[in-house]
Amino acid sequence: MAAKRLAFEYAPTLMDLLHDSACYPHPTGTVQLLETHISWVLLAGDFAYKVKKPVSLPFLDFSTLEARRRACEEEVRLNRRTAPQLYLGVVPIGGTPAAPRMGEGRQVFEYAVKMLRFPQDALYSERAKRGILDDADVDSLADAVVALHRQAPRGGPAQPMPEGAIANLAEIAALGPAPAARARLEVLEHWTRREAASLADAFERRAGEGFVRECHGDLHLANVVRIDGRPVPFDCIEFSAPLRNIDVMSEVAFTTMDLQRHGLPRKASRFLNHYLESTGDYAGLAVLRFYEVYRAVVRAKVAMLGGAAEEAWALLGLAEQLTHRGAPVVVLMHGVSGSGKTTVAARLLEALGAIRLRSDVERKRLHGIGPGAHAPAAPGAGIYGPLENAGTYERLEELASGVVAAGYPVIVDATFLHRADRDRFRALAAREHGVLEIADCQAPEAILRRRVAERERGGHDVSDAGVAVLQAQLDRREPLGADERMHSAHVDTSRIEWKGAVESLARRFRARPI
Repeated sequence: MAAKRLAFEYAPTLMDLLHDSACYPHPTGTVQLLETHISWVLLAGDFAYKVKKPVSLPFLDFSTLEARRRACEEEVRLNRRTAPQLYLGVVPIGGTPAAPRMGEGRQVFEYAVKMLRFPQDALYSERAKRGILDDADVDSLADAVVALHRQAPRGGPAQPMPEGAIANLAEIAALGPAPAARARLEVLEHWTRREAASLADAFERRAGEGFVRECHGDLHLANVVRIDGRPVPFDCIEFSAPLRNIDVMSEVAFTTMDLQRHGLPRKASRFLNHYLESTGDYAGLAVLRFYEVYRAVVRAKVAMLGGAAEEAWALLGLAEQLTHRGAPVVVLMHGVSGSGKTTVAARLLEALGAIRLRSDVERKRLHGIGPGAHAPAAPGAGIYGPLENAGTYERLEELASGVVAAGYPVIVDATFLHRADRDRFRALAAREHGVLEIADCQAPEAILRRRVAERERGGHDVSDAGVAVLQAQLDRREPLGADERMHSAHVDTSRIEWKGAVESLARRFRARPI
């Protein structure tokens, strides 16, 4: 897919000329140039200037000055959704091609997007490479993506599936890889066609339900920068409405895939769970794996076109790994309030690559209450009465069934103090030809009471359970039976080595025969 370069006499020398600080209306220091296949970026002092290349490609046309001006304006408009502090506006380049002046409004022959410059080591991709991308980075990025998707309007026509995915594989094959690589591409094509056929109804249903929205479209880690401790997504796709009018899960898949590409599968699981818990879009897991493979192949194609063959093959290898479904394992968290179930589950989901379902969150979602809001939690009151409890477990069972059917291990974070509730999930695991495991979380009663009292006073936890609820749980809990203890593991969260116990638990759960 070679670019067709247009016959502009100034194009080969414009960037050389713009290295001169005299071309700018402000101090620049040494002007640096970055380049992509469609843009030049000039780093000049406190600012960056992005100039569209006068090229024509199958997916964009920057062949005229007017087209480039419109693209610059669209880039600013769209990126101000997530990065208003970075995108300062569109500026003309005037003067003459032989003596260009940035910001000169007379004799305009080019346009640039003016941005606030940021340090390259603040990019999420660079933080990932240096091993300093932390949990707060991941959680706040998930929050930013949730906010973008909630405010984004429903999209127009999206890139059809599987045509776009198959086209990417065909373009890589056309570049003439070795026979072994061609065989890998054939396997991926076969998988893509099969999955697309089985997911056709899901794609159509999600579009009809409003999950196709005007997204960022290019949300990999190199397009997120950390500013003032917060993630700022930038450089969204401005040149193609179909490439940004996508299923929100296609957007999520780009980030989870790229986290895995950087060797951070646990961070990928954390990001995905944070997004799902915030949105409730667990049905999107049915299409997530397809989109992750698609995104890996897209990046492989970009790498191949850029001459980075080794990176391309690594990405194709990742695409192959992503086609594999997880073991059908259902893990029940078991224990009274304050026993550390949610903390253990958070660590366990990363170690297993699992999806967590939280009763505290889903109970409120069922009743239209936001996770941050509180409701009376006295035994038998409000949304915590017997009928509400039964409805919550029914909802958790429905969601867990969908998660396992989509090929992901599931962790159900609830008290599971009654045998009947545990048995319904044992039956679910049997229906899915999987196994059920129980993580039995415990702590001395004095510690339980202290934890719950502190949480009740703080008022910041999603759980509404207070000391009265804890006492009722202690009085009415039904201990695990002998048959259940065969499939359970004890975790004492009062001991300092509990994290190591969770890692051992994860290894054991992964080793279970299917």
